[in-house]
Amino acid sequence: MSPRLLFCALACGLVLSACATPPPAPPMLASTSKATPPQPAGSAKVPRHWSYTGNENPLFWGELSEDYLHCKHGRNQSPVDLHEATGTSKGKLAFRHPPAFYTVTNNGHTIEAVPDTTVDNLRIGQTPFSLKQFHFHVPSEHTFRTKHFPMEIHFVHQSRTEELTVLAVMVKEGGKNPTLQPLLERTLTTGESFRLSEVLDITPLFPEKRAHFRLNGSLTTPPCSEGVHWMIFTSPIEASDAQIARMRELIGVANNRPVQPLNARIVIEGEHD
Repeated sequence: MSPRLLFCALACGLVLSACATPPPAPPMLASTSKATPPQPAGSAKVPRHWSYTGNENPLFWGELSEDYLHCKHGRNQSPVDLHEATGTSKGKLAFRHPPAFYTVTNNGHTIEAVPDTTVDNLRIGQTPFSLKQFHFHVPSEHTFRTKHFPMEIHFVHQSRTEELTVLAVMVKEGGKNPTLQPLLERTLTTGESFRLSEVLDITPLFPEKRAHFRLNGSLTTPPCSEGVHWMIFTSPIEASDAQIARMRELIGVANNRPVQPLNARIVIEGEHD
């Protein structure tokens, strides 16, 4: 090929190359990072941990969280020491707890039993209350003339408007209590539960003589909310030394809040139908 023809061929090749459609760009690689999942709206606030020992014991409850300020500054706190009534109630206390299945739980602070059914168990005036749970304190939280009982049972009742009434029963050392025994059979770790295999009639967990003190108070554990109606029976029931020791073993620690000042509260002597 002559030099002139070679030059023309090279020139044409360059022009065609410049006009050709460019190859497609290589596809972009997908990102390997994961998007942060959205946080759930309205997440429940986790209550601050509290204890009966160490630096989270009852003396410090009111300083652990703003939600627990009643524990430090409340004027109607529970439990209290009971001496004698300063008045008499005209209204009588009527309650009934039919046999039911219960779920027993170690909640980390006590042994608690929750009924499977909800019925009107208690009436104060015209207001009905349902048993929500009952639990144990070893030794007792309330004292009588500064003396503790070995154990105390709290039967927590709630109205439809979320008012709380607690029936408190003292337990002294004596004969074996058959009603307590099913609650003591299994060792539960914190957070563990079991459902009783048979219905439980808790009527024997109340004293036959049902004279009692009435006063306004609070929850005896954080947040120590006030406005709780307390009915504290003056006659105890019995449980054996072994049963009381077993409950103490299950709970693992003395879980009684120290008594609180009575302040200006009135203690009423109540009767039972």
